[in-house]
Amino acid sequence: MPRCRFEAGGRGRRGELSNPNRAPRPQIPIRDIGFDARTTRDQTERVMFDTIDAVLLARIQFAFTVSFHFLFPAFTIGLASFLAVLNALWLWSGKQKYLDLFRYWVKIFALAFAMGVVSGIVMSYQFGTNWSVFSDKAGPVIGAPMAYEVLSAFFLEAGFLGIMLFGRDRVGPGLHMAATAMVAFGTFLSAFWILSVNSWMHTPAGFAIDPETQQFVPTDFWQVIFNPSFPYRLAHTVTAAYLTTAFIVGGVGAFHLLRHRRRGEHPTPATRTMFSMAMWMAAIVAPVQIFLGDLHGLNTLEHQPAKVMAMEGHYESHPEGAPLYLFGIPNDAEQRLDYAFGIPKLSSLILKHDLDAPLAGLDTIPDEDQPPVGIVFWSFRVMVALGFAMLGLGLWSLWARWRGRLYDMPWLHRAAVTMGPSGLIAVLAGWITTEVGRQPFTVYGLLRTADSAAPLEAPAVGASLIAFIVVYFAVFGAGTYYILRLMAHSPSSREPRLKDSSEGPVRAAGLTPGRQGHQPGE
Repeated sequence: MPRCRFEAGGRGRRGELSNPNRAPRPQIPIRDIGFDARTTRDQTERVMFDTIDAVLLARIQFAFTVSFHFLFPAFTIGLASFLAVLNALWLWSGKQKYLDLFRYWVKIFALAFAMGVVSGIVMSYQFGTNWSVFSDKAGPVIGAPMAYEVLSAFFLEAGFLGIMLFGRDRVGPGLHMAATAMVAFGTFLSAFWILSVNSWMHTPAGFAIDPETQQFVPTDFWQVIFNPSFPYRLAHTVTAAYLTTAFIVGGVGAFHLLRHRRRGEHPTPATRTMFSMAMWMAAIVAPVQIFLGDLHGLNTLEHQPAKVMAMEGHYESHPEGAPLYLFGIPNDAEQRLDYAFGIPKLSSLILKHDLDAPLAGLDTIPDEDQPPVGIVFWSFRVMVALGFAMLGLGLWSLWARWRGRLYDMPWLHRAAVTMGPSGLIAVLAGWITTEVGRQPFTVYGLLRTADSAAPLEAPAVGASLIAFIVVYFAVFGAGTYYILRLMAHSPSSREPRLKDSSEGPVRAAGLTPGRQGHQPGE
């Protein structure tokens, strides 16, 4: 029988679920492989994949597809709210520049949203194909929140997206504003439910383990949804999405300011407004995000100490204050940080608010329960470094605004263009820190990743991985290229609106209203 306990979910659980019924995967020793003239290409490829663990291939595939998918919601969550703000400002002020910006960014939103939906569908199918054991064990708990995401967020977005994209000249301004706000709210709802599921995998609560089926059974859905790490992860992730959008918008605005300057042209009001709004967002939200990240880190220290140890590079315990390592090369084999450079006791001050507070190290964690330190250590530093760079650019923009040179400071604009994709890189680094830091568990402390995968052959997983890589780079590469083409055009009052295949008023129930003033029987 697998080693587990039947207990209500709470803190301090360490019962584990294993999968004793998994079929062993064949391993072909290298010495038994004969590469002669009779070996076909298919046989060679099968031998190559059979020497690789199918679980590793499944993890690579999921990481690849999730990384692609995560970039689009990280952009569209903030962009939908930005569009709602632009629409509201246009209704309130009547200024053309807000309408120009709305028409400019709504086309980019449509493309990014579509690619996010498609990549999300592909990702969800992998729960049943590559991770069927995890889906079977955790399905009774996570199935309901994932269904709520479709029933609430997806339906809300689907119901109002068409009006937002194509209805500006067909419905009243108030209804169009309401549709835009509903799409923005739908993107937030989607993040709410998905992050709730993800947080439960990190800090499981509100469940019990059925002794017969070995499944996680919900006992309190309120605790399942609002598990210990969820509020911190939701706030940190959504704020990161707003920052991501701010720096993309700011980078595009700065690009056009530099282009106008190079051509000797006066920048359009829409371009100036776009850059100004983005820099306001960066200056205000960046310090808030750093504060939220600190709170999230303290919560992680309480519930997932091994992850924080890996983030900090603390292989050894520090009973009298731990240093903050700025640089080092993690050495898992020797359990030490080579070429370490740090600030004494600063880690204790950050994590415990006491210079002399003791901090445990990975020497207190069994080797089989430790995450890959190198990946977590460096991805965390990339995220933090970019966060402080964002703060620096926001403060620089405040100084330039105070000097009256926000639109006439080329070095600031060049820095903004350079920092344009920084939000996407930071959220990806943060996701890697979070998810790799949870290893070797799928459900932290309870279900190991090695016991969560479907009993698939390595060649099947490897073939689908290659197919995903080819298709993703072809399809999403083309979509990203078109988005960049749209961004290269400066917003103006001649900005074309999105068009669908029909003309006239919005259709309802398959009927198209007649011309204005048309009476029945005419």
